[in-house]
Amino acid sequence: MKTIEKTVYNDNLFDRIFIALFSRKMAQAVGKKHYLKGYQGFVDLSQEIMKGRNAQQQQELVSIVLKSLVPSPVLFLIRTLVTPNKWVCESNAWFSTILFQWLVGKSTIQEVEITTKNNQIRKQKSGVKIEKCRYLEDSGCVGMCINMCKLPTQKFFTESFGIPLTMTPNFEDFSCEMVFGQYPPDLDTEEASKQPCLQNHCPTASTFSKPCPKIYD
Repeated sequence: MKTIEKTVYNDNLFDRIFIALFSRKMAQAVGKKHYLKGYQGFVDLSQEIMKGRNAQQQQELVSIVLKSLVPSPVLFLIRTLVTPNKWVCESNAWFSTILFQWLVGKSTIQEVEITTKNNQIRKQKSGVKIEKCRYLEDSGCVGMCINMCKLPTQKFFTESFGIPLTMTPNFEDFSCEMVFGQYPPDLDTEEASKQPCLQNHCPTASTFSKPCPKIYD
């Protein structure tokens, strides 16, 4: 894999507030009272969650953290009253470019084709192209990307909000495509499930295993 130049971020007050909020929730989940501040502390906490937990346990713990950010009654009302129509999906895509910039970096809206539950093809501007994912770049770990971000985030939006979401990371350039309104496929059917370790980025990369052993372990 070619070397990717490290991106430098200058977090504003809004970014720092969200980083602190998520970090505090994650610290509570792993029982840590002291942790590094800032984005690096957030990534370190993610690595703490991975230690001693298999892939399923990692996903479940992240799901708990995500659900703790939104009151259960609110999730129930959204899931019950809101249907994933074109406007809802496009609105979620727009909000994600604003609310998640601290987490994944810059992103833009793009038009996509989705397949509905009724197998109908629908064009809508509910795609989000993340230029270079900050989380993947800082962690350098395929397993962390999949089990700490992709799978629990897809599940949270699809099941807790009732708004389908599919995320497709690109491990060559660290970009990622999010598609609101598209039901996520089984991981085993995706290219991400076969992705080897990022040799130039992950400090614990395996040169023998393919795919990355942390995807399923």
